[in-house]
Amino acid sequence: MKQHYPELAARLVAVRRDLHRHPELAFEERRTAERIASELDRIGIPYRAGVAETGIVADIDGPPGPKIALRADMDALPIQEETGLPFASENEGVMHACGHDAHVTMVLGAAELLTKEGSLPAPVRILFQPAEERGSGAKAMIDAGVLEDVAMIFGGHVDRSYSTGQIVVHAGAVNASTDGFRIEIDGKGAHAARPHEGVDAVVVGSLLVTALQSVVAREVNPAHAAVVTVGRFAAGTAANVLASRAILEGTIRTLLPSVREHVIASVERIARSIAEAQTASVRVSFLEGTPAVLNSPEMAALARRAALEVVGADNTVELHTPNMGGEDFAYFLEKVRGCYVRLGVRAPGTEAHPAHSSRFDVDEGVLLVGARFFSRLAKTAGAALHGR
Repeated sequence: MKQHYPELAARLVAVRRDLHRHPELAFEERRTAERIASELDRIGIPYRAGVAETGIVADIDGPPGPKIALRADMDALPIQEETGLPFASENEGVMHACGHDAHVTMVLGAAELLTKEGSLPAPVRILFQPAEERGSGAKAMIDAGVLEDVAMIFGGHVDRSYSTGQIVVHAGAVNASTDGFRIEIDGKGAHAARPHEGVDAVVVGSLLVTALQSVVAREVNPAHAAVVTVGRFAAGTAANVLASRAILEGTIRTLLPSVREHVIASVERIARSIAEAQTASVRVSFLEGTPAVLNSPEMAALARRAALEVVGADNTVELHTPNMGGEDFAYFLEKVRGCYVRLGVRAPGTEAHPAHSSRFDVDEGVLLVGARFFSRLAKTAGAALHGR
């Protein structure tokens, strides 16, 4: 039977709107942490603040043994909000444009439900993590020891591609790895009217941009998603001067570790080959990003079971397509078993502005759905630890 929690639902909306009105960037989430702490105090859950600078770790008691962890990210983005909401951001140039305000609120709601319902099969650890948008918050939390005695971890992300009330559970890759690259090309300057006297770094860079598109088109199995994008091309100082130097910067997104390795190697091989063919020199460097988020079948099965109990079979859905965006929850999954889900936030008849858009918003109906789901999942996973 469907359960209703009108008082909790109203409280969650108030919390989310307060967080949305006061967004903070990575490792600056001090007011956010204070509001989380005040809610934990009200519920009566002990916690540690200042973990990985601004993070919070809260523990809900259960029988002795390994813990189930629930994670919510806290940070906002450097975007000027244009939603026109009555609770729009009051911090100039900062906005919760990715739904982290909803993530925090849902997990706070789950913590309250777990505390009130009691009789947990396993203790539960709640992680409020800073700096997901920077891709470094999860690592900082891990380095601070938050996974000590944790056997499983679960998290999720709101998604405007799905209707409110839908929970997306998928076994396998759900988010891509996010590696960056920088290619520095050194040619030879000359007068633009006498190009034969120099080596044009613009031409070398242009050939390279075009050639890099062949990596995904011709070297990667079409069934395995991958992206190579050159997002920055800087060269030249004047219209009548042959550029002696060019810089290309871009991103590589892949879902499989083997594809990740191949694409990185191919970018370097192509850069060096084209530079040599054009008698230029090149330096290639890579910035290692977050790994792909990979849900194991066993952990996805636990999340699916919880979703079925909360929203039913019609609203427990598979992922349409993997998200090629990054998510540092992947670092947690490298250490312990777990699953990352998506929660629909599209209300009927509304425009689905994408995440990281200045007009992004969520249907607040997701807050109670997420709270109930994560509460049920913590219990389901805890029971599974003991073979129940």
